[in-house]
Amino acid sequence: MNFTKTTELASKYEHLEQMSVHTLLTNINKEDQTVPLAVAKALPQIEALVTEIVSKMKLGGRLFYIGAGTSGRLGIVDASECPPTFGVPFDLVIGIIAGGDAAIRKAVENAEDSTTQAWLDLQEWQINTNDVVIGIAASGTTPYVIKGLEKCNENGISTGCITCNAGSPLALTAQFPIEVVVGPEFVTGSSRMKAGTAQKLVLNMISTATMIQLGKVKGNKMVDMQLSNDKLVDRGTKMIMEELAIEYDLAKKLLLEYGSVRNAVTNYNP
Repeated sequence: MNFTKTTELASKYEHLEQMSVHTLLTNINKEDQTVPLAVAKALPQIEALVTEIVSKMKLGGRLFYIGAGTSGRLGIVDASECPPTFGVPFDLVIGIIAGGDAAIRKAVENAEDSTTQAWLDLQEWQINTNDVVIGIAASGTTPYVIKGLEKCNENGISTGCITCNAGSPLALTAQFPIEVVVGPEFVTGSSRMKAGTAQKLVLNMISTATMIQLGKVKGNKMVDMQLSNDKLVDRGTKMIMEELAIEYDLAKKLLLEYGSVRNAVTNYNP
């Protein structure tokens, strides 16, 4: 197979240790600006995967992210933000990292090299054919992720991936691959940088577009968000004020009574 890990190629920049802080930041920023352009080229692939996720969720399915290291952590971040943002159950979007939850904070040695653990981790959630599993790996070669998707394919479960190398083993395994080719990193091989940024942008797109398609946003507002702090209560109150043309105190009273912007607006009876 003709496959080059462009994420591992030498940086375009030399003698980083001799650069001033200003030059370092300027050059990192210059590289970062290329990432959204690389994501734009993958929009058709992202659209295909989101369409599949929406159709599966309408059947009662869930979305799983699996990954190792930075990729696994990014999946967990995106999954953990769906309940407070969109008011969905914690087990609708699920992030799984090689090595278990301990690996969120501290690298677990050899966890990404396991060829069996991903499927075992997924089975703990009674995964089924209504679900979708997205493997996240900048390199596109992580055994934990590839073997996890292979088992999903064998069991009739839809698979996608987010990777930053073209033609990788992971992309060839996934039914709905997303390849965002960002090229060499500023620090050679440090794929937490541009590759990590690209993965985060794609994850934002996947979860946000999916939730909007499932009716979790009205207009441009997070009408189902959880009221987990004062800032969100204030935001929700102002949404209701705007929607119903009422005073702040009444809007807040309705919000706290009905528990969400959507329910408050729906049940308001002047």
